[in-house]
Amino acid sequence: MSKPGTLISQEEISTKLNGAKAWRVRYHSTDVNNAPHEVTGLVIAPDSPGSNRPVFTWGHGTTGLGDAACPSAQPDPARELITYFQPQATQQIDFGVPGLQGFIDAGWVVCATDYQGLGTPGVHQYTVGRSQARDTINIVHAARTMQVGAGTVVGCAGWSEGGGTAAAVAELDAADYGDLNLIGTVPISPGVSKCGLEIGGALMSALKDPSIPPDGHLIQILMGTQAANPKTLALSDVMTKLGIEIAETAWNHQPVHHFSDMIARMFRLKGAILNYPPKNWDGWVSAIDAASAGQVKPICPVLVCIDTFDGGTVVPVTWQQKYVADAQALGGKVETREYPHDDHFALPAACIHEARDWLTRLLP
Repeated sequence: MSKPGTLISQEEISTKLNGAKAWRVRYHSTDVNNAPHEVTGLVIAPDSPGSNRPVFTWGHGTTGLGDAACPSAQPDPARELITYFQPQATQQIDFGVPGLQGFIDAGWVVCATDYQGLGTPGVHQYTVGRSQARDTINIVHAARTMQVGAGTVVGCAGWSEGGGTAAAVAELDAADYGDLNLIGTVPISPGVSKCGLEIGGALMSALKDPSIPPDGHLIQILMGTQAANPKTLALSDVMTKLGIEIAETAWNHQPVHHFSDMIARMFRLKGAILNYPPKNWDGWVSAIDAASAGQVKPICPVLVCIDTFDGGTVVPVTWQQKYVADAQALGGKVETREYPHDDHFALPAACIHEARDWLTRLLP
């Protein structure tokens, strides 16, 4: 097995950013249970010579479970974040990095992992925060072997699923960081799965009421968690034969919004997608908790950006606040910023400048 963070390949790609070069990369990583996998992603750097540059590593939000949901495979991927819900959107997923030009102008090298399974074999371990966190750190190790001037100082941010990733980045093992110095991380509307399970809400309601159609995000959580734990969990614990057949047919070619709409239609047309009640649920809860942020004291300062508009339009504010409380109870140095006028999809653009300024103040 190759060492996590080992670069497999790099391909220079075009970018419309000013003063930047970009590469699509492939590298080695490991998941929550130390199983090896390959990952793709982007490395974007100033096009002028430099050394010991700080590195910003980005954890993207929910895109799906398979190759159709791969951010770096989209047209012009080395760009500012564009979301599916913007009028200008032409693709079926959110992709790009918020504030990217600003990081390049300030001299940062930017890394943007796709996560395991999105562009590489296997079901993406959706919301398995520790797997995503390792992918988010290991792309930095890979970038340091390229001629882009990447140093050892690292700042992180992530949004939604990537917000849970950014939280988990601060809770990895010393061996995961190696010679890297993680100075701070910014979870943006963090989807920390442990908090979602504990608080519940609309997303989890289909597990308790068979009359409620399951949300596609919930099916992705179940499929992603099982993919990370194939020896201890079975989809048949939680999904009907029909549900498994539908999901296994669609996961690799339907991004999240298509997948969610399809699941809702199949429920109405064909019948139950989930088992009621689920089997081996204690085992599922244990696996979800073990892979989530909120387990140990964060090794660096944390800034949580919370979209309080309408109570949190995708990740409930109560889930976000629960992560903050958990991290603080563990002894973490956690700050929060609230954005009452921004929904989930407006938040990254609204808060990224403050996030970059906050990370910049932490530079040694």
